[in-house]
Amino acid sequence: QVQLVESGGGLVQAGGSLRLSCAASGRTFSTNTMAWFRQAPGKEREFLAAISGSGGTTRYTDSVKGRFTISRDNAKNTVSLQMNSLKPEDTAVYYCAVGPAGASWTRRESYTYWGQGTQVTVSS
Repeated sequence: QVQLVESGGGLVQAGGSLRLSCAASGRTFSTNTMAWFRQAPGKEREFLAAISGSGGTTRYTDSVKGRFTISRDNAKNTVSLQMNSLKPEDTAVYYCAVGPAGASWTRRESYTYWGQGTQVTVSS
């Protein structure tokens, strides 16, 4: 049974940093796209960042470019999101996701497996 478990969320002041991690179990995902999404109250789940199976290609939504960095460790079956210069508008539940290589990276429908989410709250 595949499981994705996020960790690293919490409360941080504006301008601070957090590092989210997502550990996958049940199978290896070294050839799959891994991604991070977030969902704020009353809003749709939005794409943040994705990384190819090899880790050689990444993509970010404009609002987090230059502030967030996605990375993966295929030996550990994990994906991480380093978040710097956090803003109050970054407050949301953050989800990791895994999908097949070649699918559209920014579409929620492309992803097969999802974690349960971890709360990130940025205070002003």
